[in-house]
Amino acid sequence: MFYKLIFKNLSESGKLRFLREHGVSLGVRVRENRKVFIYMVKDFFVEVLYQHDNSEGEAEKLNVFDSLKGLNSYLEKEFKTAF
Repeated sequence: MFYKLIFKNLSESGKLRFLREHGVSLGVRVRENRKVFIYMVKDFFVEVLYQHDNSEGEAEKLNVFDSLKGLNSYLEKEFKTAF
């Protein structure tokens, strides 16, 4: 919970720095020919779409999921819309 509160109050560049220091990369998936990176930080998850699909660059979009259940629901919905 502590990490989540810190994370939510950071700037976008601060959030990326925080993810790189404290996050664990869970994987990469492809959506609409773009790479989407998923990270876990303690008790929450973050999906990141980077500019030019470069995980060392700046983010275009960050989605935060408060729980594994929320992440799973989102991914199931994304999977269903892909077919």
